[in-house]
Amino acid sequence: MARPREFDMDDALDGAIDVFSEHGFEGSSAQMLVNAMGIGRQSLYAAFGGKWQLYCSAVHRYGLDECTRHFGALRSRARGIDGINAMLQRVVETADQPCLGVNSTYEFGVSRPDLEKIKTLLGKGLRGAIVARVHDAQREGDIAPSLDAEVTADFLIANIAGIRVAGRGGADRAALASLADMALRALR
Repeated sequence: MARPREFDMDDALDGAIDVFSEHGFEGSSAQMLVNAMGIGRQSLYAAFGGKWQLYCSAVHRYGLDECTRHFGALRSRARGIDGINAMLQRVVETADQPCLGVNSTYEFGVSRPDLEKIKTLLGKGLRGAIVARVHDAQREGDIAPSLDAEVTADFLIANIAGIRVAGRGGADRAALASLADMALRALR
């Protein structure tokens, strides 16, 4: 009879997210992962199948959490432009922290179909939520009606990645806030 798991999967994944976010897939050893996850090596392989499967699970969990936070910021204000601004300000506030989503793109690009499937699915949801708020802001007169909402969403997503890279590169809050402000001004 198999022994029941004696650890919390979500807590273990959170530990893996921390390691992978900071060190990437290649830079993360099994020992680093089991230490951060608070589990034994056997438990890692029994629960997740291996390092790559753990990485994909970590990217998925991280991406779901980030999307949820972005959705919350987008919906936190009545006006579309204010929701978009809230999302950008959230990114500014956390830009000094490693982002597993951006880092996984740097490390693998689109070379791993299983990882790309996860990121595409999550990205589709985020893009759709941003498109909806862009449409709101266009109806409210805050974003130029001539802008294509889907292209505008892609522009904002690219700016989010850029702000995160700048933050990890040492840009201060004022510089990051200026990047967010410039992105918003480009929409008028």
